[in-house]
Amino acid sequence: MELSMSCASDLVCAVVGPTASGKSDLALELARQLPGFLGARGAGEIVSADALQLYRGMDVGTAKTPVDERRGIAHHQIDVLEVRDEASVAAYQKHARADVAGIHARGGVAVVAGGSGLYQRALLDVIDFPGTDPGVRAGLEEEAAGALGSRGLHDRLTRLDPVSAERIDPHNARRIVRALEVIELTGRPYSASMPRHEFAAPALMVALRRPMDELDERIAVRTRAMMAGGLIEEVRALIDVGLREAKTASRATGYAQALAVIDGDMSEDEAVDSIALATRQLARRQVKWLRPDPRVHWLDEGQFASDEAVASHVVELARRAAEQALGRS
Repeated sequence: MELSMSCASDLVCAVVGPTASGKSDLALELARQLPGFLGARGAGEIVSADALQLYRGMDVGTAKTPVDERRGIAHHQIDVLEVRDEASVAAYQKHARADVAGIHARGGVAVVAGGSGLYQRALLDVIDFPGTDPGVRAGLEEEAAGALGSRGLHDRLTRLDPVSAERIDPHNARRIVRALEVIELTGRPYSASMPRHEFAAPALMVALRRPMDELDERIAVRTRAMMAGGLIEEVRALIDVGLREAKTASRATGYAQALAVIDGDMSEDEAVDSIALATRQLARRQVKWLRPDPRVHWLDEGQFASDEAVASHVVELARRAAEQALGRS
């Protein structure tokens, strides 16, 4: 499904950037402010681009905005999968684009928010996903689960496609398997199928930038709050609905460590340290993913007095982007 634009309010505004930078709060404020400034007849609605917030019941560990804090703003692509399900970026693209089209049909403004880079690009950019082969994938998954492990497969990916290997976490077996599957099926590097820096329809991408030491402290505070806020209890409940058997959810940062605590393999303090470290590493990969993209408007958070001030600045950027897009159409 291709996105289209017939009026200023059809501009898609995306809030991207590293985890714990403040994307969710900014997206909420933009969903409140943008409709009036873009002349929309409907409301602002948020489409998540977070691969883990797709999962129902994974709330604390994914920093999902609680329903009572969403200001009555509709959220899409949240709580649409069970933990046993395997997320697919191609399926996400189909459903998220349909959500955006529905928002526009209602006369509203779509605000995309989330830190999963490939999901952002799948929604916003010109990209088609190569097919799959169950036999090839099963063989690779068997290798990942065996003595070779995800690191061994990552070493193979480094030899075949160093660009993709640099972008993919050596512990992320699912993404490594997918990259190697595409290479085997197409005979081309997985990176060759990555999206170009070309929007499928007019959009604005903004990212909050904070000093890394400040971001690290925010991550530390959030991680401690997750543990105190019931992460272990959340994971105990998810075990009953299949978390241990889930290929993706059980390995997610926070959930893997909570399972280790429940199994007696890690203390809560050790889990907090491990989660914070993995999250800091994720934040740096997210920045590295976005840095080459010339379309991203980086906003230094320290230059603004409040979320409302940041949002007002973005609203002006959106107004200009919409005017330019309509001028070209």
